[in-house]
Amino acid sequence: MSPEGVQAAPAFAAGAVRDIAVIDIGSNSIRLVLFRLEGRALFPMFNEKTMAALGRGANETGRLNPDGVEAAIRTLKRFRSLLDAKAIEERHIVATAAVRTCEDGPAFAARVERECGLKVQVLSGEEEGRLSAAGVVAGIGDCDGVAGDLGGSSLELTPVSGRNVGTSLSLALGPLAVLDEKSPREIKPAIDEILERAAPILDRPGPVFYAVGGAWRAFAHLAMAGEGHPLEVLHEYALPREDVFKYADFAATQSEASLAATPGVSSKRAATLPYAAQLLKRVVKRGGFERVVFSANGLREGVVFAADPRLYIDGDPLLSGAEALVAAVSPEPGFGIRLADWIEPVFETEREVFSRSRDKVLRAAAARLTDYGVRFHPDHRADLTSTQMLYAPLSGLSHPERAFLALALHHRYAGKAARPETCPSRRLVDDEAEGVALRLGLALRLGAALSGRTAALLDHFRLERSGDELVLRVAAGMEDTAVERALQRLDQLASAMDLKPKVV
Repeated sequence: MSPEGVQAAPAFAAGAVRDIAVIDIGSNSIRLVLFRLEGRALFPMFNEKTMAALGRGANETGRLNPDGVEAAIRTLKRFRSLLDAKAIEERHIVATAAVRTCEDGPAFAARVERECGLKVQVLSGEEEGRLSAAGVVAGIGDCDGVAGDLGGSSLELTPVSGRNVGTSLSLALGPLAVLDEKSPREIKPAIDEILERAAPILDRPGPVFYAVGGAWRAFAHLAMAGEGHPLEVLHEYALPREDVFKYADFAATQSEASLAATPGVSSKRAATLPYAAQLLKRVVKRGGFERVVFSANGLREGVVFAADPRLYIDGDPLLSGAEALVAAVSPEPGFGIRLADWIEPVFETEREVFSRSRDKVLRAAAARLTDYGVRFHPDHRADLTSTQMLYAPLSGLSHPERAFLALALHHRYAGKAARPETCPSRRLVDDEAEGVALRLGLALRLGAALSGRTAALLDHFRLERSGDELVLRVAAGMEDTAVERALQRLDQLASAMDLKPKVV
């Protein structure tokens, strides 16, 4: 569920800042992520992993990989020392399929607590899937489909609808569970047979499959390289089903060395990438999904948000992130929220770029980010702000939407000057969307110039359309504050809107 209007981040979270550590003990890797939670916006501040391969060989032995256990203990001792040195008190340590299913999993968890001073929560398959799906929803917003988290030993499938997370199902479809037992010829029918156990989830999904996990991230990088995608940001990178099939088939024809040479694909991921690609193809085909959206958020983010579900159920992830980013740099962070309301009447009849409701959210985000580049040198402010917007750690933002916001913020600082044609943002939106971004940026530029980026002064002006005129109404006694620079920006905006400027 999501609010109909555009609102600020929930008041209960406003101004709150917490540092939270999550250690994820997986079948393949062990990872520490240190998050900073600002309001409801979550930013990763530190990230380190070791490929311990705890689950390697577990299908044959029923026990954890002995070498992996020793590597895990060494890694977890280091992680404990890092957290102590950083004085991080809020710590969550979770273990997934390998520790959950192996007979010596409980002994391993006890040893970790004894030798490393870390208490491990061993998640059930349903808990793992639910937490991962909560992380997806927190990072994307309203969803419609199925979230799938592929780990070393298992695949968790969870229905997601709006902000609601359904009941998860865990399947033994991780590469360590299948590749160790099946010959290449047996893999495809084995996948299809196991997927039938998920018929209640896959028979009636929404149109989108949300892919989570390192192996599928590697596949996303392969597809990005193959299509020459202009923006190397994994979160919310989307592929239509036909391209999923194309790159899955391509991965099957490549050597491990060739795959490892792909930017973003590590040598350790390259070994299992063909299997992960084939699994994704089978899932998409079985569920009839129209597209795959890759999520950088998953289990670790879900662990944080699960402590207070309001953090992902309420508010909007993009607006919350925008408010958190600008709070660190703007002398008056609340100005952008007021500016969003101020420009809205002018854009009520603007052509749709994404959808009417979505365009309103994007305008609200752009207004909140009006001061994003305030600390950059004026000569480079437009370029740096636009580039940072493309790669900012913001949630709830598709790649075309990132490009749109980047262009709007460019014009907020550069006026009518265009970005170079080689800029990634111009390759992700069409000419009409560029025109809307120009007008939005010029409106932000006008509001900033009129008010000195102060909400109290902005309230003395009103901007509206009236027939073929763009009218700026100035409160009585405030005429001298409408200086020449601001009126020049009114002229620019009116020209871009094909209207006549008027001051009353």
